[in-house]
Amino acid sequence: MPERTQEFGKYGARGIKGYEAVARRLDVLAGFVVTPVTTRRGLLARLHYLTRTPHAREAARAAGLTVTDRTLKAWLDGRRSPSKKNLERVETAYRTVRRHNVARYLLGRLNREGRGTRVEIHPLNQSQVPRPRQRVVEFRALNIRRWDRIVAAWAADDAQALDDAWVDQIVDLGSQWGQYEYVTNVGFAA
Repeated sequence: MPERTQEFGKYGARGIKGYEAVARRLDVLAGFVVTPVTTRRGLLARLHYLTRTPHAREAARAAGLTVTDRTLKAWLDGRRSPSKKNLERVETAYRTVRRHNVARYLLGRLNREGRGTRVEIHPLNQSQVPRPRQRVVEFRALNIRRWDRIVAAWAADDAQALDDAWVDQIVDLGSQWGQYEYVTNVGFAA
């Protein structure tokens, strides 16, 4: 693919892949529980979310939380604490189920009946790049009308599909789209 960066950071530029910035922003919009899973409050919040309905329990089991109902009850009552591995499973299941539950809502808000959402793309940080090697990369704004592939890839936690969907959208920037493969931030609201 033309314009893909081969050796990012070779001369000191800093930033993250654009699709990673989009995923971070979608995570913020999803409204995950902020309290860490390692605290009692954070664990209880996640377990209540994953066990409050039979549908939620099925989704948690499909997402990888395969402990017995007896063990879940012991965790909720505080009689036992989950192991580090089970804490990771709880966190992964919670994020997977939350993304799946929020995806349809976010998609409707971002597409806005075909009007789309304005996205601000903040270019990579070149402050550590020697002056002769710096290039002019300005702040850009873009209106994305079709978020379906981006949100579906984010909900499935598929990094490659999210990267492909993001690149398909930033190609609308014209011949300079490759300069925005790495960014400092991508901002939008839903």
